[in-house]
Amino acid sequence: MTIPNKKLFALCLVVLALLFMAQFVLSNYLVLALTRILILAIFAMGYNMLMGYTGLLSLGHAMFFAAGLYAAGLANYYGGVSLPIAFVIGILGGGVLAFVIGLLALRTQTVSFMIVTLMFAQVAYLLTLYFSNVTGGDQGLTLPTASRSFSLFGLAVDLTSPMARFNIALTLFAVVLIGLFAVTQGPLGRLFVAVRENINRTEMLGFDTYRIRLLAFTISGAISGLAGAIYGLMFGFIGSSFAEFRSSIEVLLFTLVGGPGTLLGPLVGTGVMTMLIDRLSGMTSAYLIVVGVLLIVINLWFPKGILGTIRDRWVPWLK
Repeated sequence: MTIPNKKLFALCLVVLALLFMAQFVLSNYLVLALTRILILAIFAMGYNMLMGYTGLLSLGHAMFFAAGLYAAGLANYYGGVSLPIAFVIGILGGGVLAFVIGLLALRTQTVSFMIVTLMFAQVAYLLTLYFSNVTGGDQGLTLPTASRSFSLFGLAVDLTSPMARFNIALTLFAVVLIGLFAVTQGPLGRLFVAVRENINRTEMLGFDTYRIRLLAFTISGAISGLAGAIYGLMFGFIGSSFAEFRSSIEVLLFTLVGGPGTLLGPLVGTGVMTMLIDRLSGMTSAYLIVVGVLLIVINLWFPKGILGTIRDRWVPWLK
């Protein structure tokens, strides 16, 4: 089997190795922070599949993250479903919701598509508040500690353990990263890019661009649902705040800062933005103003995101 873009594949392996070794040198607090970054990076990677590679700017991706979060969390909280099964339910929740909404939203384009996804996301957010007797509303639900452990192939896993959480997050990140490498660097990825660059020409070549975009939308929603499911199960909390518009904007910023259309861009963007917000929020109550200024500076120096600009100027295989 021939591996396309061997340099990028090797870089991915190096990044995964460095992340694995980080747990042995970082403090418990930083390991926890890195765990959260990895999960949010998975969310951003799902969004990047849609926006970066296919050229569809969604303003409602928080609903897919929340779909995975609630599908997995409620199955565990009310149904007593084991964590692995609840996790699969969360992925299906995000993927199925994305497929259904994609059937309608993808009949629009550009600004109309942005507005439609935003409208669906707001409906989803309001539903989490309206059915607060089930979802917990803005107060949320805390998953029982006793249900946050499971046995997999005879191995006992406790999600209250920081190291267990980190290694599970890293494993899922690695699976998604390698999976997206196979997709984006192969024929399907080239179809996504073709739709992004010139949808009319792609249609003239005989491709069904509606189905291509629907596939990208569904994959993106399923990955976002995966991130939401593992976030809720790992940290033991589900709440409507994860379905807010703010979450959709955050994942958009993660992708833009790291570099849309680059495989590792979401990880870089999520790491930079998360650490900036965490550090600055402890220094000043006006941290969002500082973050805004820094975003302007980053945009001036890296107009296509950090890795996107590096790719265009010096490293063309970094895609």
